[in-house]
Amino acid sequence: MSADQRVVVITGVSRGLGRAMADRFIALGHRVAGCARSRSGVEELGKIYGDSHLFRVVDVSNDESVAAWAKDVLDRLGPPDLLINNAALINRNARLWEVGPDEFQALLRVNIGGIHLTIRHFVPSMLERKRGVIVNFSSYWGRSGAAEVAPYCATKWAVEGLTQALAEELPPDLAAVVVNPGIIDTTMLRSCFGPQAAAYPKPGEWAQRVVPFLLSLGRSHNGRSLTAPWSDRPEDD
Repeated sequence: MSADQRVVVITGVSRGLGRAMADRFIALGHRVAGCARSRSGVEELGKIYGDSHLFRVVDVSNDESVAAWAKDVLDRLGPPDLLINNAALINRNARLWEVGPDEFQALLRVNIGGIHLTIRHFVPSMLERKRGVIVNFSSYWGRSGAAEVAPYCATKWAVEGLTQALAEELPPDLAAVVVNPGIIDTTMLRSCFGPQAAAYPKPGEWAQRVVPFLLSLGRSHNGRSLTAPWSDRPEDD
């Protein structure tokens, strides 16, 4: 690896923002390890990018699955310079009392539990090396509420608090940052916005600007709640 090349670990990499970030990080010369539940999406990435990168089918809500993936990544690529927790689910549009317990628990397991497990299995190696940034993706709905997405809002508010607490626990060499990626035309957005989602930026456009922003994050950003730069929105809420 060159001095400028970084190891970037991304969850939820098979589509949407995760896929756009993987493509852009690789285009900029970095090595990417990504995971997703979609076998077809993971296999496609493997065929495109070959053995220089590592893509695996992983259930981020399963401790054994994340542990095995982390071991594979650490053995092949070493500790991540940038650990991006992007994987998330959103509930179907429904009032809170209409959401069943299984659906609610699924969001908790992936949106919060998945972040805990990736931190649990990757951060010790980052601590040992004394370098790295953890980026947990929040949402506009992690700082405000909206009807019919209460479970999603609850998990993203939790991401904000979890990240700020983690930032207090890290030594001076590491940083934990929460990032609101903005409103992007993804499958997830279309599930609640419908055709109106087309009015927002596409993931590839978004990644062109946001990936350099993510690469710029460091210790000075520890504990901050940031908004990814897009259009004229401020970066810091």
